[in-house]
Amino acid sequence: MAERLVGKKAPDFTMETALGNGKEFGKVSLSDYKGKWLVFFFYPLDFTFVCPTEITALSDAAAEFRDYDCEILGASTDSKHSHRAWINTPRDQNGLGELSYPLASDIHKSVAEAYGVLNEEEGIALRGLFIIDPEGVVKYQVVTDDNVGRSVEETLRILQALQSGGLCAANWKPGQKHLTAQ
Repeated sequence: MAERLVGKKAPDFTMETALGNGKEFGKVSLSDYKGKWLVFFFYPLDFTFVCPTEITALSDAAAEFRDYDCEILGASTDSKHSHRAWINTPRDQNGLGELSYPLASDIHKSVAEAYGVLNEEEGIALRGLFIIDPEGVVKYQVVTDDNVGRSVEETLRILQALQSGGLCAANWKPGQKHLTAQ
């Protein structure tokens, strides 16, 4: 069973990445995001069917997330070379095309394990998403079945709710009033 991370310091990491331009490699650490919000998500495998729909949808919405001082980082247990090949595959051929954020390689599976999303039987990450605040504290976590893609709109709504500083009712949207504690 996955450990609850909400309210705790996010597990630290350093991983190699394929940059979104599909040309270069890099390295990324949790400390690179200090002072910013981070949507950090895991997906099962490169060159699959549901994953590219999420990855490209998040990439298409990256500017909107940045409007809320939030960066995006994706990760799987695939190699940085596999990530780069997938980025360099056109979207109409089940590829990603250029992305607005890097894809990290958790080839040793230690980060997926630390975040409680490692499917040990298959050696891949489950579909997990974490929103980490500027101080490195996990504020939101969700893990879904591999067959179901996550909602970018809902992820953005949750980020906005977390940043609003108030009590947010179900289906709360920016601009709506907060609940008052009685």
